[in-house]
Amino acid sequence: MSHWKPRFLVFGAATVLGGALFVHATIASAANTDYQAENATISKGVVESNHAGYTGTGFVNYDNSTGGYVEWTVTAAAAGPATLTIRYANGTTVNRALAVSVNGGAPTTVAFAGTGAWTTWQEKATTATLAAGTNKVRATATTADGGPNVDRLTVTTEGGGGDDKEAPSTPGNGRATGATATSVTVAWDASTDNVGVAGYRVYAGATAVGTTQATSFTVTGLAPNTSYQWTVAAYDAAGNESPKSAAITGKTTGGGGGGTPAAINGQLHVCGVHLCNQYNQPIQLRGMSTHGLQWYENCVNNASLDALANDWGADSVRISMYIQEGGYQTNPRKFTDLVHSIIEQVTARGMYAIVDWHQLTPGDPNYNLARAKTFFTEIAQRHKDKTNILYEVANEPNNVSWAKVKSYHEQIIPVIRAIDPDSVILLGTHAWGSLGISDDGDETDVINNPVNATNVLYSFHFYAASHGNEYMGALSRAADKIPMIVTEFGTQTASGDGGNNFGRSQQYMDLMAQKKISWTNWNYSDDFRSGAVWNTGTCPNGPYTTARLKPAGAWIRDHIKNPPDNFPTG
Repeated sequence: MSHWKPRFLVFGAATVLGGALFVHATIASAANTDYQAENATISKGVVESNHAGYTGTGFVNYDNSTGGYVEWTVTAAAAGPATLTIRYANGTTVNRALAVSVNGGAPTTVAFAGTGAWTTWQEKATTATLAAGTNKVRATATTADGGPNVDRLTVTTEGGGGDDKEAPSTPGNGRATGATATSVTVAWDASTDNVGVAGYRVYAGATAVGTTQATSFTVTGLAPNTSYQWTVAAYDAAGNESPKSAAITGKTTGGGGGGTPAAINGQLHVCGVHLCNQYNQPIQLRGMSTHGLQWYENCVNNASLDALANDWGADSVRISMYIQEGGYQTNPRKFTDLVHSIIEQVTARGMYAIVDWHQLTPGDPNYNLARAKTFFTEIAQRHKDKTNILYEVANEPNNVSWAKVKSYHEQIIPVIRAIDPDSVILLGTHAWGSLGISDDGDETDVINNPVNATNVLYSFHFYAASHGNEYMGALSRAADKIPMIVTEFGTQTASGDGGNNFGRSQQYMDLMAQKKISWTNWNYSDDFRSGAVWNTGTCPNGPYTTARLKPAGAWIRDHIKNPPDNFPTG
């Protein structure tokens, strides 16, 4: 199987001269500025962290296709010569050429040879001329293999960047904004500079632990229940660095009640009609569903997931991957790798990941059975050792009998269980996830003819402005007989739009809390409809603050945060 690579690589503010690529030699009085690939603009690629040895918080993995690119924004104090050095890994024996261009100029093709392993990183460099001010440098994959894994770009300017000797101001208002058992996110107010701030370095003592162009950074690889201190310094394109900030103190979470949802509850299982944690205690998970990744991938990023985990206090993320409608069927490799990447990001923040096989049209899940077997085989193989994965194998079966849906479930479950035997699997019910109600049936369709499998939950979907007492009653009665989970609901109509019915939504909330039915709300995006929590235009850059929430978003955030999680461990 070919290794999937990041979409785009762009080199900071520079003009590439000629086609020569050479290893850069240190130049006296040179100023070096690092630009992490994960902070660049990426197209046809994803940020990953599954190969050791990268700097920063990850690397970019290009799609196995032409046209993917990474683009950095680089600030130069003055026009002049520079060296662009790319740190990369290529675990194949094939050169993965990139066409490097600056500010839309003629590209230069550069070959990136194999490094022997995806964990072996090397550097290559090329000369360029930078324009004064802001530049855009893009590295575009030219072959069907895509590009190499790209860690960072280092821009080296001659002579310390000309006459600019003025350092940026010291970053202020440093604070810790979130923590997991193994990471702490720190943030600060932006610095200023006479030419422009190029980025920030985060230090632990005298050691730089990372660089970023943003005003926040997540330090990973930490010990649980431990206090740490960091400082932050700003730097400009000439290499001038500000004084370090005041110390920022942060503490990782520990076990027990102070940990993340996944750390506290561990491997989940079904006991009786409930979802139970590692202590065999019934629990309720509360979280959010993404919108379709083919449309709103840009709403699933480090900043938005930090907000969901740390500000909202969510327990779970439903990763909604459509099959048709421009989704998985159009590019299985791309969408499988995207799901891999989001699983890693959700896991790093201590939340549960619900992998949603979002079949919708056609409504018979058997139409996509072969695709589902291929997809879930790879997902299970990659993530079988994680304890925070739930597999949702059919989103909303519709215009199909329960008997056919049941047959599908009984064919896909063994595929997953052969690889991940202790997994919890979520089973879509007929009539758009309504237990048959929307087709004039009722919950007895499923209760009297359950799927022949254990450790499963049956999913139910509702939209409060459309689905009243008949649907609520069916959910209540079913939850007394079979294990239930609500993997999708909204406070508005079944279209995901229209007015909110918060009164009926609260009735559903009370029922789900009483019966410990876990739920994820639709949806965590900035789609124009009222059911998307963020105002249009929020993604990808945020800020992901309460001021950007629509009414439904503010309401659901409050219901995830309150009451706070109090998972039983006795």
